[in-house]
Amino acid sequence: MENNYSSVLLHNVVENFTRLPGIGQKTALRLALHLLKQPPEMAAALGESVIKLRSEIQYCKVCNNISDRETCDICSNPKRDHSTLCIVEDIRDMLAIENTGQFKGVYHVLGGIISPVEGIGPSDLSIAPVIDKAGSGDFKEIIMALPATVEGDTTNFYLFKMLQKFGLNISVIARGIPVGDELDYTDEITLGRSILMRQPYQGNKG
Repeated sequence: MENNYSSVLLHNVVENFTRLPGIGQKTALRLALHLLKQPPEMAAALGESVIKLRSEIQYCKVCNNISDRETCDICSNPKRDHSTLCIVEDIRDMLAIENTGQFKGVYHVLGGIISPVEGIGPSDLSIAPVIDKAGSGDFKEIIMALPATVEGDTTNFYLFKMLQKFGLNISVIARGIPVGDELDYTDEITLGRSILMRQPYQGNKG
């Protein structure tokens, strides 16, 4: 493959960097050249950490969060409020909420949201464990912290229909989140306030 670089090795590194989300050709080249200026052990450490991440990371058997062990630090922490469950789309959203410092309960990561356009239905998500948790009698409240999008509202509505029979408090984060926004792009103050000012879910789709 023809390229504008003087080195095939440099070209290969740049091409691999551009496969990462949000990394364009210029940024990839800047990163590659930066690595060239660093001690060899830095590049080795970076490579080893990525390989370990991919080969050794686990998913928490309780909440589906990424973890170094079978059960993540949040689920195994006795100081957390294990009667309040927060449902999020993905791990980025969980991390965004954690960074606010306003939520002390536990999480469940769905691994996505319902999106008929993309061919994603309820069976493609980690919804069955949520139903099991709701029926266990261990929880008093379930918070649906999903994006303020059509897909997020559709997923909220589906979850509510599945969960309402258990008689739990079911709430959604307050709409301080602009419509159409993803949680991990929301500033921590707004997101934290949305968690604290959560509202009972009314069962209305959209």
